[in-house]
Amino acid sequence: MADKDFEGPDDGDEVVDSGAADQAAPEGAADGPDTQPEELTVDDILGAAQSDEAAVADAPAEEHDLVLDLKRVQAEYANYRRRTEEQREVEIARAKGSVAKGMLPVLDDLDRAEKHGDLEEGTPLAAIADKIRTVVARLGVERYGEAGEVFDPQQHEAIFQAPTPGTTEATILEVVEVGYRLGDLELRPAKVVVAVPAE
Repeated sequence: MADKDFEGPDDGDEVVDSGAADQAAPEGAADGPDTQPEELTVDDILGAAQSDEAAVADAPAEEHDLVLDLKRVQAEYANYRRRTEEQREVEIARAKGSVAKGMLPVLDDLDRAEKHGDLEEGTPLAAIADKIRTVVARLGVERYGEAGEVFDPQQHEAIFQAPTPGTTEATILEVVEVGYRLGDLELRPAKVVVAVPAE
């Protein structure tokens, strides 16, 4: 066997492990500085969508049915969570509506007290009235029905029609009982006297 004289690498030379080089370069990849294989990150792999068929294909034959059952249970659970969240929102709105309806007689009493001058600024009753109205407003309750508005049978309940000269369309002449709504939920229609065109 002949002696071979190998020179060590100079300081500027790059040392490449032949085994590592074989692993780094995929088959069919062209040599050159501009052609590098596209690398996948862990997030790319984990975030990739997998179909039921692909999941079953990866599983051993005896586990195919189990994988399909697992996928079905996951879908059912996702639907159950969505329905539960929707039902929870409905129940919250129903509970708010129930509380708000219970407060309507109190709000009516406060309106009557204000008309009679019992809620003078600085009195304890005026302070209590402000706190109650603030709580009701936080629930999202809105009052509606003002004199001069156009009459809308979807929102207002006419208890009397007064033929009025000079009136061209049905308008609210007087509000007997204020209406309240909570979002899209009608808590109580406004009871009004309607001015209608005189014949």
